[in-house]
Amino acid sequence: MERKKLTTQEKALQINLSRAIYGSFAEIGAGQEVAANFFKVGGASGTVAKTMSAYDMKFSDAIYGQGDRYVCEDRLMRMLNHEYGLLPERLAHRIHDTRFFAFADTVEALNYERTNQGHGWIGLRFQLRPQSEPNECVIHVKLHDNDPLQQQIALGTVGVNMIYGCHFIHDPEEIMMSLLDGLTTRRIEVDMFRISGPDFAKVDNRLMALKLVKNGLTKAAMFGPDGTVLQPSEVLYKKNVLVLRGRFRPVTHVNVDMLLTSRRRFKQEADVDKSKMVVLTELTLNDLSPDGKIDERDFLHRADIICSLGQTVLISNYFEYYRLVDYLSKITKGKKIGIVLGIFALQKVFEEKTYENTRGGILESFASLFGSNVKLYIYPAWKKETHELFTLKDFEAQLPLNLKNLFRYLMDNNKLEDVPDANANNLHIISDNVLAMIKKGEMGWEKFVPSKVRDAIVEHNLFDYPLQREMPTV
Repeated sequence: MERKKLTTQEKALQINLSRAIYGSFAEIGAGQEVAANFFKVGGASGTVAKTMSAYDMKFSDAIYGQGDRYVCEDRLMRMLNHEYGLLPERLAHRIHDTRFFAFADTVEALNYERTNQGHGWIGLRFQLRPQSEPNECVIHVKLHDNDPLQQQIALGTVGVNMIYGCHFIHDPEEIMMSLLDGLTTRRIEVDMFRISGPDFAKVDNRLMALKLVKNGLTKAAMFGPDGTVLQPSEVLYKKNVLVLRGRFRPVTHVNVDMLLTSRRRFKQEADVDKSKMVVLTELTLNDLSPDGKIDERDFLHRADIICSLGQTVLISNYFEYYRLVDYLSKITKGKKIGIVLGIFALQKVFEEKTYENTRGGILESFASLFGSNVKLYIYPAWKKETHELFTLKDFEAQLPLNLKNLFRYLMDNNKLEDVPDANANNLHIISDNVLAMIKKGEMGWEKFVPSKVRDAIVEHNLFDYPLQREMPTV
């Protein structure tokens, strides 16, 4: 049954009338927009224990401690820790019959000159039963309205949606989707979502990151090697970024070699700061759902494999590389971006029909792909006829005449580079063939994947690995 969507006012009133829900509001940066909704509908004395805004930095530091930044996850967590800790301490007489909560947000709204990107961290620590351990929901939002007042209204709506959803909706995906009730992604974007606690112990937040992208709340989401969801702008801000896109079904020796060899080349670039470098493995929705349906179990299998290798994962809805680069370049602020491509994938990049729906065609798309500080590292393949390596020299020879000068321009300006030290002995490995061997229980697939990948597949029975099989000695 489809969930009935209440208005912001209806949600706030229902919470106010639920006498067992009681807590504090702490809002920094964009005013008391969330708390204001509860006062406007009446009955706020049943919900609001305290509301405050430490707008001045000195006051904020005195309450929550000093930090390098004020609009960040660390500041949000300090706010939640402080405010939630005060509730049972000061309201001990209500512990037995009250579901306490602490709501906090720290937000940078649009400035007077309209030169910044409005964004904020929003969090809720809450009980679903009196005297229980609290749960926690944390999100990061980007505010897209071009008017500060509209941004504040949108923020107030999201805050009410979060408090209502966490208390009255049980399914975590529905909680996530309810955040934009009364809003659209043109006004506000949720690019990080995390929910945890005793009532959500079975939630895998990597899957929630996927659902953010799948459901259109954002175009890209991230999680780290330990499965912790990350906010892309925080992790990638002013960093040198190297990206390998793939299906990773499963990760093979070829995928690992592509990453390692390209990373060595990337680190040697004069404008790459090795201390500020992030390597990403990227999964697109297209690679996860070629038929339009996403197999969540299969996705988690791939995530387990990639995480076992210590990789940070980016999930995106940027099918075209130029859109991915445009997204990353806005975050990295001109820092070097490297894209690792197999040479057959480069062929698709140069196919003009790919850009038929783009007004400026291939030239407009290439301006985005190569116009920033971007370089493509091209991994070779075998020529089936001669068993020689197929490299950029061969690629140029096969290009149509109208694209040869464009290709030469990119080569002359150091936008394309062969990966010269690729391990040619592994180029015969095809992940689809390895996957088929695993699913059929055939012997020998183990030699095509790294040992950590083999161990993860066997230990956790990934990709339908037969339960009765024992791990072979290799």
